[in-house]
Amino acid sequence: MVDRESTFAQPEIVELLKTKFVPVAVDQACQRRQKDAEGALYRRIAGQGPRSDFQNTTQGFYIASPAGKLLLYNNNRDPKKLLRLMQESLREYDLGSFAFDREQVQADVDASANVEQDSRYSLKPPAGGLVVRVHAKVLDGYKTPSNKNEAVFQRAISRDNLWITPKEKADLIAGRVPATLQRRIARFHLVDNTRGEPPMWKLGEVKEIHLQVDKGTLVGAVHLETEDGSRGYQAALRGQLKVVGDVVAVFELVALGEFYGEGSYTRNAPEGKFPLAVAFQLADGTDIADAVAPQGARGWLDGYLN
Repeated sequence: MVDRESTFAQPEIVELLKTKFVPVAVDQACQRRQKDAEGALYRRIAGQGPRSDFQNTTQGFYIASPAGKLLLYNNNRDPKKLLRLMQESLREYDLGSFAFDREQVQADVDASANVEQDSRYSLKPPAGGLVVRVHAKVLDGYKTPSNKNEAVFQRAISRDNLWITPKEKADLIAGRVPATLQRRIARFHLVDNTRGEPPMWKLGEVKEIHLQVDKGTLVGAVHLETEDGSRGYQAALRGQLKVVGDVVAVFELVALGEFYGEGSYTRNAPEGKFPLAVAFQLADGTDIADAVAPQGARGWLDGYLN
């Protein structure tokens, strides 16, 4: 979400990505571990850069040839710097500095098509279920930003997906919000993920969660708190559920309340308690991001769904 507000808010970068590159966005925490053709290609590329220890993060921007030759690695969000590096890489590529055997690349692609995907990292939404877009935003509480990067973090809106199983969908159609869905919403989606990857809530940290349907209106409340009291969230839940026949036509929900604390990768939260809103809206498949697995499901789909 931060890159959308900084690096990829630069029109020239977006235009280059659309016309001169094949843009790919991956979750490197998966790709560096995947035991399949996709993972092998990623490790081939990333292994040529400075972050070649696949036991640790390999985050960054990579430019590579179709043969897997690394042209550029950069982990700086400065749009001017990235634009310059992209233009330099294009010039080198056009000069033939990174020539490759196209027939061999095509043969590798054809061969990889028959390799089974690593199911641990190729998660798909439950067939017959629902996908719901989730966005979180800190509404107030920050000090005046000292620089542009800090301002970007402060106004960031996060993006994740909530998966709903077919059984839970049937419960919604019947006018009930099942306990499994309530717990999933609380543990994995009522988080402050606006500045980075958040800690999810443990089962014992869900002090209270209730959500019910009253004549098409979703009403409820939630109380989440760590054992040591260093992080917590109390919020009211309000929304709308509309069912047409056996179709969930509308699923909209907003959690609004006070959050406090931060995680190892979500530093620089506002001091004390601050207002956090989390919005849920039924996905329609028009956004490519609708196919991305929930962060809370990474490497642990059964734990996420159950």
